[in-house]
Amino acid sequence: MTIALAVADPTDMLSHPFMQHAFLAGTAVALAAGLAGYFLVLRAQVFTADALSHVAFTGALAALAAGLNPSLGLFAVTVLVALGMATLGRRARPDDVVIGGVFAWILGLGVFFLTMYTTTRSAGNGAASVTVLFGSIFGLDGSRAATTALIAAIICIALVAMARPLLFASLDEAVAAARGVPVRLLGYAFLALVGATAAESTQVVGALLILGLLAAPAGAASRLTTRPLPALALSAGIAVASVWIGLTASYTIPAMPPSFAILTVATLTYVGALATTRQPRHRRRTTAIDADAAIDETPPAPSKRH
Repeated sequence: MTIALAVADPTDMLSHPFMQHAFLAGTAVALAAGLAGYFLVLRAQVFTADALSHVAFTGALAALAAGLNPSLGLFAVTVLVALGMATLGRRARPDDVVIGGVFAWILGLGVFFLTMYTTTRSAGNGAASVTVLFGSIFGLDGSRAATTALIAAIICIALVAMARPLLFASLDEAVAAARGVPVRLLGYAFLALVGATAAESTQVVGALLILGLLAAPAGAASRLTTRPLPALALSAGIAVASVWIGLTASYTIPAMPPSFAILTVATLTYVGALATTRQPRHRRRTTAIDADAAIDETPPAPSKRH
């Protein structure tokens, strides 16, 4: 049996308002996800992003069950839980035990709110939970797309502003703290931004697939270069390219969901980076002092012998 797929002409893609909105919101969210994802990989906190993705789902369903705007639940609950995990973790970097405990409890709470929503609310909104799970980037109107882009821009500015001290704190907490870097405060601020990014990304790829947009571009960038600033920029660039290519593929082949297309591109990019690079077996531990030199890209002064 042969299955024929309908194919659209991508040349007139941007003539449609829904595609313009999708590219605006998707590009902004991808930039935020790429920047936040790089630090998640660097700080070995990818599991945190996975937990927060399910928190986003639970927050949206809690708002829907209460008859509120799901975006309110998305941002409020996700950011609050991120700050809570930071509080439970040492130096605002929660370990696997903290994350796993929060993760399991949040999943159970999500089931409770899902049951509450489906039994008390109109069946006409039954697709809302599916939208939260898998995203609805083609359903964004101009106002929501602009709001999404604005929030993502604020997240990007905050991440870039704190990039240098956060890099120090991520690579060597002890040295960073000794040099006056507010390690714990940075941990709180970073997790709050990750929570906001997870809430934003839900509209693009859905709560179940956020982890791919946060982890895959950053993982590929960290394989392709060990220099902090180029890796940070490369992670954001890969995330944006994944969204652009994914949206184009989904428009060209209407049967292909945009979230699937975006995550496919991001994952293939990581697999390609994994296949074409080789990690050294023994790598010298990088410290905050090394990171300082890497960012400044200033060669160390020659030692003087007496």
